[in-house]
Amino acid sequence: MTGALTQISRTEHLPARIAAQFARQIQEGDLKPGDKLPTENAMSKNFGVSRTVIREAIAQLRNEGMIETRQGVGAFVIDRPTRHIRLDDRRQMDTHGFRDLFQLRVPLEIEAAGLAATYHRAEHLRQLDEALQRMSVPGGDDGIVADLDFHRTIAAATGNDYFVQFLGAVSDRILQTIVESRERTRLDEIVVIVNREHTELRDAIAARDPVRARSAMRAHMVGSAERIALRLEFYL
Repeated sequence: MTGALTQISRTEHLPARIAAQFARQIQEGDLKPGDKLPTENAMSKNFGVSRTVIREAIAQLRNEGMIETRQGVGAFVIDRPTRHIRLDDRRQMDTHGFRDLFQLRVPLEIEAAGLAATYHRAEHLRQLDEALQRMSVPGGDDGIVADLDFHRTIAAATGNDYFVQFLGAVSDRILQTIVESRERTRLDEIVVIVNREHTELRDAIAARDPVRARSAMRAHMVGSAERIALRLEFYL
């Protein structure tokens, strides 16, 4: 790996900046398909950040279709010729920014849930269950990443790569939404609420009930918005 990795300023959104450094190395050919990324521990020391931040950065790279993770082995660069959606990451994520995000995200996530209920495979249910298990651990250091992984699996279960690309393009903003909601709610309460909403989603998808899955996703999106003081009148 020839490109230099540098420590990240605390004023930046850490996972996004770390992901951007690796994305640049992948795009410039310093990291090639099949190359293994450093271990979480090594990256944590190199960047001077916690392993939770590293996990969020890895989740973003995975959502953008640049890497794949193999349980117990590590993260590897993959060959994805598909062009991925790119958004301007300078957008301020204040109240207006979050509202704009939800106005775009809600209808697409609702439809993704319905399609996932129709087209999912057994592997997708296993991935949803694994993410649910990680989210249900109070104080778990990767609950935020698990939440994003759950939504990424729903996108993948649609069988339509555009949903995966969309989620990858806004994954950093979604992570900010999850972080914001957790900061506004007691940890034990948010774990119970999030687990309940995601379990209903998982069960509706497993039952191959697209109407119920769309309803469950709509309720989850409305709840997510309310937890960061947004009211989605257009979906109530």
